Amino acid sequence: MAKMRRKGDLPVKDCRVCGRPFAWRRKWERVWATIETCSDRCRDAARRERRQARP
Repeated sequence: MAKMRRKGDLPVKDCRVCGRPFAWRRKWERVWATIETCSDRCRDAARRERRQARP
């Protein structure tokens, strides 16, 4: 059975696109170290940014 945690006890990161803090989610349990953005919108913005940076 999963250990219950308080929301305030969960790890938090800052989104690299918008800078807002976002908390750990269970669906990110295995990939938390690789998560960099807080939402689909920010992830898409980061992709657009990378595409435009290409020469």
